[in-house]
Amino acid sequence: MTSYFELPMPPVFDIMTALLLSFLIGVGITFVKTNALLTASLEFKDIVSRAIQAIIIPLLPFHIAGLFMNMTQAGEVAFILHVFIKVFAVILLMHFVVILCQYAFAGAVNKRNPLALLRTMVPAYFTALGTQSSAATIPVTMQQVKKLGTDEEVANFVVPLCATIHITGSAVTITSVASAILYIYGVPLTLSTMVPFILMLGIAMIAAPSVPGGGVMAAIGLFQSMLGFDEAMVSLAIALYIAQDSFGTAANVTGDGAIAQIIHGVKKKRVRQEPSAN
Repeated sequence: MTSYFELPMPPVFDIMTALLLSFLIGVGITFVKTNALLTASLEFKDIVSRAIQAIIIPLLPFHIAGLFMNMTQAGEVAFILHVFIKVFAVILLMHFVVILCQYAFAGAVNKRNPLALLRTMVPAYFTALGTQSSAATIPVTMQQVKKLGTDEEVANFVVPLCATIHITGSAVTITSVASAILYIYGVPLTLSTMVPFILMLGIAMIAAPSVPGGGVMAAIGLFQSMLGFDEAMVSLAIALYIAQDSFGTAANVTGDGAIAQIIHGVKKKRVRQEPSAN
């Protein structure tokens, strides 16, 4: 398939320059505390988020459909789908393992049954499956976190913060997707390639917009600059990510409950120690 027309738009910066510049500006705004630049940055972020949500995400299925038509014509689609099914299963398993580890630690800190804590967060998990947005699920997450017995002050602080910066499920998914695509195209996986990618991904995920597919959009620059993805590889990554985005978001949201409980337990211990110290 070929496009009817093209509008070439050279990038203002190369990808790594844009990532480093945005990181430095963010750190600079935090330290300098300039209201003008902060307001401009927040408004620009809203513009980008709306463009992704209103234009890019709705048109992605057509782009991905065209990509799969090309692969079908080339006789590659059966092999790729076979690999994708396995990757999808591995991603779901890894989500489950990560969530269990988070709640095991939260249970150890608070001396409570991790499975009982996890059971309380099930409504938030299924809500996130439907909304595909951590931000949209905040009311349900907040309700369930408070049902865990979390201190209200901790819950009010942790839940909105984690909805933005706690993207464990998405990070696991993107790393798995990237590894699978490198395998499909015969590119060797090495620690020297993947470790820097994972470290940069952790930073990029903090800046990911809270919209469906926002995580993979934030990672596209890393795919291209650090892993050498071409357009077809990026499209495959987007397709696989979007297919399980709801499960990644649900893992993110469920993990928020564990983090809230960990901070609650730490705060409780400090409160107990303060009278004895005095």
